[in-house]
Amino acid sequence: MDLGPIEEIKVMMGGKTVLGSLLLVLSSSALAQPVPPAGDEPSDAEETAAVHDEGRLVVQETLVVTATSHEEAPAELPFLTESLTATELRSTSLVRTLPEALGEVGGIMVQKTSHGQGSPYLRGFTGFRTVFLIDGIRLNNSVLREGPNQYWNTVDAYGVDRLEVVHGPGSVLYGSDAIGGTVQALTRQALTRQTLTGEPGSKGVSLAAGSVLYRYASAERSSLGHLDLAGSLGPKWSYSFSGSIKDFGDLEAGGGQGRLPRTGYDEWDLSFKLRYALAPDTELVAAYQQVSVDDAWRTHRTIFGRSWRGTTVGNEKQRILDQGRTLAYLQLHHDRPGPFWDALTASLSLHRQEEDRDRIRADDQRDLQGFDVATLGAWVRFEKASRFGLWTYGVETYRDHVDSFRQRFAATGQLTGTDIQGPVADDASYRLSGVYIQNELPMGKRLRWILGARYSRAEADAAAVEDPLTGDQIRVVGDWDQVVGSARFMLPLASGRWRLFGGLSQAFRAPNLSDLTRFDSARSQEIETPSPGLEPENFLSYELGVRVETARSSVELVAFHTEIDDMIVRVPTGAIIDGDFEVTKANGGDGFSRGWDLKARTRWGRHLSAFGTLSWVNGEVDQFQGSAVALSDSPVTVSPVTVREPLDRLMPFTAHLGMRWQPAAKPYWVEVLATLADRQDRLSSRDLADTDRIPPGGTPGYTSWTLRGGWEIQQRWVISAALANLTDEEFRIHGSGLNEPGRNLVVSLQRRF
Repeated sequence: MDLGPIEEIKVMMGGKTVLGSLLLVLSSSALAQPVPPAGDEPSDAEETAAVHDEGRLVVQETLVVTATSHEEAPAELPFLTESLTATELRSTSLVRTLPEALGEVGGIMVQKTSHGQGSPYLRGFTGFRTVFLIDGIRLNNSVLREGPNQYWNTVDAYGVDRLEVVHGPGSVLYGSDAIGGTVQALTRQALTRQTLTGEPGSKGVSLAAGSVLYRYASAERSSLGHLDLAGSLGPKWSYSFSGSIKDFGDLEAGGGQGRLPRTGYDEWDLSFKLRYALAPDTELVAAYQQVSVDDAWRTHRTIFGRSWRGTTVGNEKQRILDQGRTLAYLQLHHDRPGPFWDALTASLSLHRQEEDRDRIRADDQRDLQGFDVATLGAWVRFEKASRFGLWTYGVETYRDHVDSFRQRFAATGQLTGTDIQGPVADDASYRLSGVYIQNELPMGKRLRWILGARYSRAEADAAAVEDPLTGDQIRVVGDWDQVVGSARFMLPLASGRWRLFGGLSQAFRAPNLSDLTRFDSARSQEIETPSPGLEPENFLSYELGVRVETARSSVELVAFHTEIDDMIVRVPTGAIIDGDFEVTKANGGDGFSRGWDLKARTRWGRHLSAFGTLSWVNGEVDQFQGSAVALSDSPVTVSPVTVREPLDRLMPFTAHLGMRWQPAAKPYWVEVLATLADRQDRLSSRDLADTDRIPPGGTPGYTSWTLRGGWEIQQRWVISAALANLTDEEFRIHGSGLNEPGRNLVVSLQRRF
């Protein structure tokens, strides 16, 4: 097999290639640092000072909240984590969307069915097997579907203060769906409590900080404008505002493929937050967010798609998605110790997500479908330090109410019928509740354990579901209970620079309304129909990692293995509905996902740093093949056969390698980044059938180069620019429905005030 550009990395340990040498240097720079004699080891403050003395060559770590629910340094956590700040998102990566902001994070592949969608894969899982949080509130709801979807794209990357990633299961803290990983967007904050407690100048309405940003990208033909404001409304009130307007034109693909029609779309976002200081140790936060995505085509299913390396072109004349999301919440943050807590946070939220799809088929028949999900959420979390460790415990509940519709029209535009349901059940409810406890327990002078357990309950009641056999309306109900646990450890070794960490974590996913009641197109030439009677999926993950840190370098290597039990997988029935092959679902998928991630960063001299990530993931799961129903004059039920296959859309072996030059104490920098992906030809039967998106034989490997830099002028103006896909490479991220932009000039201008 031709390994393409990644072949050199796989033999890097021989030290005979340029890429291999780079990774060896990154590793050896960290591992070969002399260890001071006992008693002479520099303190954390001394190491930090040394970094600042020699220039900003190692990215300063930001505390992470998502891994344990309270702030901790990533180096102290028994998890593989990543934290992206607003500065990195806006001025370094110059991101277009929030999913694309994760594209340079090791261990993540961002699949894009269309230019208006983006779905990160973490450890082989995506869609409803990963969890997304916004300020602690779940974006996941009961209509999220299997595989890639567009819902993460409804969070404005320019309204995010910090984006956190925790790889691996997180079901103890975050319940159902937290299998591949958990990602949290912490949105822009209003002023801090210290500003709110009557300091001079805090009275009256004032503007304390703000910025205006404009971003332009040539290959995206896009313009993006963003405004940030923050200030006070008196001695106890403060506010923040964030708003974006985005106009994305048709994409210009690389390698001379040209402009891709019907790939552009429009979007606007706004967010408003109020903070009220009830007391020096207590505050109330009220927030409102709204996002609207208009006319985002799924082009690969239409006649406007482009064939690439043998992919097929769809036959639909139109498939347009409009997406809307609103979130309103009220949160109480209380740090005054009580009898059973040292701190507590309580949240009450109303989260609404809407989706409309307007499709015109090849025969000019039109259907309009969509859903509206209103989710009422409430949770409270406590923290308590004791001589038995730091306890974190809480309770949460989310209740969805779902309305769904589908209307059919003749080619003349006349309404011909209204279905019982849309893509999921109409007049449906779904409740997901849980109670959890976690203890961070030191044992001896070095060893630290994080032990946790959770009980969850899910309940579904779908009143209007269409029976695919009779066309009659049926009701689907179900309830499920689940208990999961987790045990992780952190063990600093003798020198203090080495840390060994790992553990075992259970995870689960309860069947949601998409599993139970979906009646909609799935992948190429497939339609999914309702599947009552499903049970939860179960996962058990083993993880072991080593972390080495010095004043100049860091290396982190993590290996994982996840056992999959009773995964809900599609079952072909042999029936054909509206020209598509029918599939239903069943608990039949046993298998595994395994892999490793390597992160390294080092500083050379005063001005130069190098960084890199390597990621490999593999996985297999049992899938049903054959038909559950044989088509004949007298249908006969036959048992489908399970076959062990690769996981769908496995991330290929991928590397991100870069170097950064930034003179000490200077306001400008330059960076070069290479992204390399291997050919992916480990395909499931569904991958092979997904001919609109995956070329015959698999997705070719690629190398993409980016050159970028920035200049901060008097702390007021920030100019950033990037030349992405420098060589105009023609490539596609595995499983995507369109190619990536060609040579792309991205320019950002920000004015702070």
